[in-house]
Amino acid sequence: MANVLVVDDEKEIADLVSIYLENENYNVYKYYSSRDVLKDLDKLNIDIAILDVMMPDIDGFLLCNKIREKYNFPIIFATAKVSDMDKINGLAIGADDYVTKPFQPLELIARVKAQLRRYKKYNKNGVDDSVIDFRGILINNSTHEFFFNEKKVLLTKTEFSILWLLCENRGKVVRSDELFMKVWGDKYFVKDNNTIMVHIRHLREKMNDTGKNPKYIKTIYGVGYKIEE
Repeated sequence: MANVLVVDDEKEIADLVSIYLENENYNVYKYYSSRDVLKDLDKLNIDIAILDVMMPDIDGFLLCNKIREKYNFPIIFATAKVSDMDKINGLAIGADDYVTKPFQPLELIARVKAQLRRYKKYNKNGVDDSVIDFRGILINNSTHEFFFNEKKVLLTKTEFSILWLLCENRGKVVRSDELFMKVWGDKYFVKDNNTIMVHIRHLREKMNDTGKNPKYIKTIYGVGYKIEE
């Protein structure tokens, strides 16, 4: 199920578009304010966005620019601005398609489906492999951001690298020698396990976890570490 972001300050239009999208079994995140979108965007896992241009706080062009700083999912502008220059500007700043108001909802749905097909074809079946989201963990390898239960948690570079590796291999044991080689880029010796343990302890503290009965990062004694799916 694809996640669709709908942003339009005209509530009636946003609500109508959302109904049509939900009828097609899309999961819809609906916003009437660009500022609210920017507050939440990193916590969402958007596959495609439909943006109005003429927004009262931050217009759709600027919102598109902000989105493109981090994300490459398709963006469709839906707006009453109809000049060729408006369309050119919209496409030039990173939009993928453009429909003018008033539009037929079914036409918009068709454009959404077309953009998602194209995105999936050229982006590993639509999977954003720079973001992992499960069990309250959201970790973004492109932005080096970590959210735990929707709260941003600051990690050191090493902590982030360890957590990303464990999350990428969730459900599987990551051997200590493999972890050390990939994170530190050096050959592993038994004494290096103390270094790993210190960083694991810090990660657990930041995730309100414990070593005795961990809910997230588990020690597989004599082997390595793992995070359950």
